[in-house]
Amino acid sequence: MVNLIIRPPRAKYQVDELGPTTFTFCGRRFERTDFHVSVQRRGMPLKLQCSHWHPIAADRPAAALPCLIYLHGNSSCRLEAHSILRCVLSTGATVVALDCIGCGLSDGDYITLGYFERDDVHAVVEHLRSIESVSTIGLWGRSMGAVTALLHADRDPSIAGLVVDSAFANLDQLVHEVVEHGRQEGYTIPTLAVKIVMRWIRSSVLKRAHFDLKELSDHNSPRPQYLLDSAGIFLQTVLHMDLAWQLHDPFAAASALPWCQESL
Repeated sequence: MVNLIIRPPRAKYQVDELGPTTFTFCGRRFERTDFHVSVQRRGMPLKLQCSHWHPIAADRPAAALPCLIYLHGNSSCRLEAHSILRCVLSTGATVVALDCIGCGLSDGDYITLGYFERDDVHAVVEHLRSIESVSTIGLWGRSMGAVTALLHADRDPSIAGLVVDSAFANLDQLVHEVVEHGRQEGYTIPTLAVKIVMRWIRSSVLKRAHFDLKELSDHNSPRPQYLLDSAGIFLQTVLHMDLAWQLHDPFAAASALPWCQESL
């Protein structure tokens, strides 16, 4: 049961599943640049695998463009960013996605539901700020990634905006739901024993993954009120994107990836 929290099934994929390294979308030519940054976990250097989708130099509407960092859920990877590529690229921004430590092709064995993943985000943000092709930076997270976005933004006021998708409300509640799921799967856990199980899970997670479940509860504090119903309009506003940078996507309602549009 502890593994359901800190070592869920690891997403496995090949790099070519990320799509072509160059493609044309709405008349603008894009490329995907894969890179890695180094992070530390308890003094151990680990590699964080990342991808950046952006216009090629000749097609950039400006020298420095806003960048949206996508943060995946637990038991997932940067392939999840495919779901938001059309939306974000059509606004004129670029997209960076990463495999958090312990996920996908990155190093590491455990996830921490946002506790250490915020350090992964910090490393990527610092990398992007060191290059001249990125201006403002926003975060878009789902599930564990949404919590990670909130935890990072809490200590980095320079983040221009957040799109928070399905962050869990309280980690105690999440663990209770994991316990209940375990009961549904056949584990025998008497109701009166749940609190004991909670203490055991907390102790086991602390021993194996080196973080305290209780220290994640404050991500549910008041959130920014500028989150808008339309993520696209929201991003255009907070990332200060020029209307001239936008692309007219005739297939905006389609679910296909940008490089697949010509086959629609």
